[in-house]
Amino acid sequence: MSWTRVLASDALAADGRQVVKVGKRKILLLNHEGELYAVDNTCPHLKMPMKNGKITESGAILCPIHRSAFDLSTGEVQEWCPWPPGVGKVLSMISEQKKLPVFPVRVEEGSIWIDLQEE
Repeated sequence: MSWTRVLASDALAADGRQVVKVGKRKILLLNHEGELYAVDNTCPHLKMPMKNGKITESGAILCPIHRSAFDLSTGEVQEWCPWPPGVGKVLSMISEQKKLPVFPVRVEEGSIWIDLQEE
C-alpha cells in the first residue's frame, strides 16, 4: 500500500466533506455518521463532481446531476442514471456502467491518510 497524508483529522467535521487534490486526482473525503470514506470526486458516467451528492439511507452517494447511486464502501453501482425521467435511459447509454473508485482511508497521528491504489 502507498499511503498519502491528505488532511489533518480535525479539519474534516462530523458529516463534513472536503475535496483534496492528490497528484492529478481529486478525492472526495466524507465523514458520514462517524465513518470516513474516500471516493473519486468525478462521476464515472458524465465526469461531473460528486461533492454535493446526497447520501442515501442505504449508504450510497448519488451523482448530483443524474442521480446514479454508488455504494460508499465499494463504489459498486446501485442504480445507473435513473434521472431525468424519460431522458435517463438515453443518458445511461452514453457510457457503460462503471463503479466509482473508492480508496482505503485511515486516521493516524492526527491526520487522514488514503491509499490511491484502487481496490
